[in-house]
Amino acid sequence: MNVDEADPGRQSVSTLTTPRGSTRGPRTRVRGRFALLLLGGASMLLGLSAALMLLGLPAPITTERLLEVHGQLMIVGFLGTLIALERSIALRQAWAYGAPLATGVGALLLVTPLPLNVGLAVQCIGLGILVAIYGAVWRRAASTALAIQWLGAFLALCAGLLWLAQVPTGALFPFLAGFLVLTIAGERLELAHVASPPPGAARALLLVSVAVALTSAAALLWPTPGSELFGASLLATVLWLLRFDVATRTIRSVGLPRYTAVNLLLGMAWLALAGLTWLTLGPQPDGPGYDVVVHAIGLGFAMSMVLAHAPIILPAVLIRPLPYRPVLYLATAALQLSLLLRVAGDVRGAGWAWQAGGAGNVAALLAFVAMAAILVIRR
Repeated sequence: MNVDEADPGRQSVSTLTTPRGSTRGPRTRVRGRFALLLLGGASMLLGLSAALMLLGLPAPITTERLLEVHGQLMIVGFLGTLIALERSIALRQAWAYGAPLATGVGALLLVTPLPLNVGLAVQCIGLGILVAIYGAVWRRAASTALAIQWLGAFLALCAGLLWLAQVPTGALFPFLAGFLVLTIAGERLELAHVASPPPGAARALLLVSVAVALTSAAALLWPTPGSELFGASLLATVLWLLRFDVATRTIRSVGLPRYTAVNLLLGMAWLALAGLTWLTLGPQPDGPGYDVVVHAIGLGFAMSMVLAHAPIILPAVLIRPLPYRPVLYLATAALQLSLLLRVAGDVRGAGWAWQAGGAGNVAALLAFVAMAAILVIRR
């Protein structure tokens, strides 16, 4: 996501350059990237089918295995593959594409008759390669932002290994939350120069990121105090973003910069809700509280960031523009309103609201994918 939002037409040179030593033409490269992107898309569709099953609603694919792997499909299979693909393109090394390939293929293996640990192990290989990618980029150009993103990838690898060790998703979710939060925070730091932050801003975010990583582990080892501290570290991340992120300035702009900023700020609000929930209520391994923190992070925060950056990142991945159009706000509104309804259902114990909100979440994500595809094709 290394694109200056104040100048959305300028794309990172690193994401558009041929991999070193490659003799393949642009069309071949794009086909390979598109195939990896399809792996992430397939993971998302499987994850959404699992979500409908968990909501007690009709789903296009219904297998008992889906109910077990919803988190692995959405966070590692979908979001992890997108992150790994963008990072591998930026590195420009052929081996780096093993990261999105493994996280995507591993997700598909999770829903086959093979033992569950086969898919989990393949996903761990992909996450391990992602950690190595950040290490390779660090050797080229070390930065605080890169260190924060490396820390997030390391948390994802820890989560994968914990899954292999049969640790329940509810207990290890802070690791997954830390992966998403630190990856995005590091990328936002890369863009914070537009707002001219003081020299100490990067060091402050690094300290907060270390706190996120340490407290995610503490939440597993000492659930009550660890979860409360983890929530506090997420709130500290939100405060940093509100103080230094360029979105607080570009929200007053127009067009794509404002659209990006709106989604970013909404994502920060959901991150704050998750942090407050952990801080005030302690561990949330299951039940309505778990549903709130998981979807505030996974949908409210992470998916809002996906919507914000899609018009910037997809052109870098596919070398084909995704033009901004105001109609994209429809998906943003649908996601936010349906998530509000879902959380209200959790808080009030209203099953119909929880179910309707969850169905709206699925519809909002599918609507965005459809609109993006139409805009790319028409362009």
